[in-house]
Amino acid sequence: MSKCLFCQIANKELKAFILLENENFLSFLDIKPHSPGHSLIIPKKHLVSFTDLSEELYQDLIRIIKEAIFKISKKLKTSDFTIGINEGKLAGRLIDHLHFHVIPRFPNDNGGSIHSVVYNPPSQSVEEIYNLLKDEN
Repeated sequence: MSKCLFCQIANKELKAFILLENENFLSFLDIKPHSPGHSLIIPKKHLVSFTDLSEELYQDLIRIIKEAIFKISKKLKTSDFTIGINEGKLAGRLIDHLHFHVIPRFPNDNGGSIHSVVYNPPSQSVEEIYNLLKDEN
């Protein structure tokens, strides 16, 4: 996928401010940060969806997210983070390459909780939605 911006970064064809790297993932600073240390974590292999990750990659992903948090916490003196993914265009994903945001939080940073991203209360009750989603054995 030579035209994919994140593939180009993963292949070192484009410059990025790389914080961490392992066999499967790369962590680098976001070029349009929402806070100091705002970084992205991408798989080196072109994957689009979170569900495309293998079990092995899930474990490796969690490891590099933890490493990023530890590194940023120590250097920028914060222990608070918003960690998220925009899964699909309706969620705001602009680049069709799986990526995770690690956003350090600071006092008075004008950010909200993850709950402030969407507010679209269902017309159905929680029980009705549960019944729709639960396994039918």
